[in-house]
Amino acid sequence: MSGGVVVSQLGGPEVLEWVEYDPGDPGPHDVRVRHTAVGLNFIDVYHRTGLYPQALPFTPGVEGAGVVEAVGSEVHDLAVGARVAYTSNGPIGSYCEVRVMPRARVVELPDEISEETAAAMMVKGCTVEYLVRRTYAVQPGDNVLLTAAAGGVGLIACQWLRALGANVIGTVGTPEKGELATANGCNHVILYREENISERVAEITDGEGCRVAYDSVGASTFEASLHSLSRRGMLVTFGNASGPVEPISPLLLAKHRSLFLTRPRLADHYATPEETREGIEALFDMVRSGSVEPYIGARYPLRDVAEAHRALEARETVGSTVLVV
Repeated sequence: MSGGVVVSQLGGPEVLEWVEYDPGDPGPHDVRVRHTAVGLNFIDVYHRTGLYPQALPFTPGVEGAGVVEAVGSEVHDLAVGARVAYTSNGPIGSYCEVRVMPRARVVELPDEISEETAAAMMVKGCTVEYLVRRTYAVQPGDNVLLTAAAGGVGLIACQWLRALGANVIGTVGTPEKGELATANGCNHVILYREENISERVAEITDGEGCRVAYDSVGASTFEASLHSLSRRGMLVTFGNASGPVEPISPLLLAKHRSLFLTRPRLADHYATPEETREGIEALFDMVRSGSVEPYIGARYPLRDVAEAHRALEARETVGSTVLVV
């Protein structure tokens, strides 16, 4: 028997319940993975609360890393003992010790990347990959606004954008988070609780604004991000940490100098095996080159995931949080 977390009713962190279960044997095209580390992501909160509905009961979690302990009869390219990781382009369920999943969902880890590092970056790093390479291809010298710059996605984005030669303007909640964002490549820090975001962006960019704004916060920062853009700039809203954004009129985009607005998902950028391989390889290349080094701000035992959720929702975390199995 193995252990894992199950949500039987929607609600706060208290609904995350530890249970024992039999993970079963892999089918012909499956592998059974024993997790050593699991990533914590804000989408886990959305699943737990019902913002992104799931059929009850369910096991949360969208990314993990570990060791293959059994393979199906038709799996010939992955051996028992291989170190693997996966991102969120498939069924949820990583909050567990052992799980069976399709071979196509997992990727073998290179020697240079630990399982804990992989768990800290698969979803966050692949999110940054598609945001800065495919949603809007950032160019050297671009002014870029990044909300939650000291978060898990934010710190990886700061590093990746620095490598691309962008001028990164990051919003953070505290001076300490600002120092962390700066150390990871953020050129200018805005303390959103004390400063007006769009006014500070105008000062920093001499009134030009930003070519792109990557906004993971949602409702509370959407308007400021919109007002921070240059002519024909793009607002990429990819998260709802403060709640979902209310509907807007397309005319608003015209009013603010012919803006672009998009709400992308990782699943639509990693929809095919080819896209998935390309995106993950780009991430691994950035890590191997030293341009990206995921920052792990906290570690919790998997059984204590409720405490990790409370800290994440209270915005007490920085960088990535890893659940240790």
